[in-house]
Amino acid sequence: MTQHPHLPTTESAVAAIRAVAAQYQRAMAVTEDIGADRTSRRSSAPLFSVADPDGSLPHEAFVELGGSPAVGIRLFPEDDAEITVDGVEFQDLPRDCVPPFLTAVYSGLAFVKGRFFPPGYHLFVPLPGDETYKERVPGVSLTPWLSGRVR
Repeated sequence: MTQHPHLPTTESAVAAIRAVAAQYQRAMAVTEDIGADRTSRRSSAPLFSVADPDGSLPHEAFVELGGSPAVGIRLFPEDDAEITVDGVEFQDLPRDCVPPFLTAVYSGLAFVKGRFFPPGYHLFVPLPGDETYKERVPGVSLTPWLSGRVR
C-alpha cells in the first residue's frame, strides 16, 4: 500500500483538497463544524460542551466540488472521510488518501465495470501503487459521467 502525505488535521485536508480543485479548475464550497456540540459523530456530547474530554476541539468539514462528476467530501475528526462521486458513496476512507482519490477521479483513472449476474455496476478508483477503492453503483441506471467511464 502506498503511503500518501499525512494530513494531520481537517484544516490540512481542506487545504489539500483546495489545491486539487485549483489544479482541475473546480469551484469549491466548504462548510465547517467546529466543537463537540457541532460535529455529527458527537451527538452524545453534553449540552454547551465544545471540547472533547481530552481538551481537543473536534473539527469536521463538508466540501462540495463543482462540475461533473458531482463530488462531496465529508472530513471527520477521527482521521477518516466519506467521498460521494455522482451518488456513489465511498465510506471510511483514510483522510490521507482524499487528494490522490480526487486526482484519480479528475484525471480519468476512475472507471465503471458492469456484471450480468447479479446485475449491477461498480465504480473503481485506483490510487498510486496497488490501492484501489471499489463501491457498488446504486440503482440500475448510470449518470452521464458514470456511463462515460464504463469498461
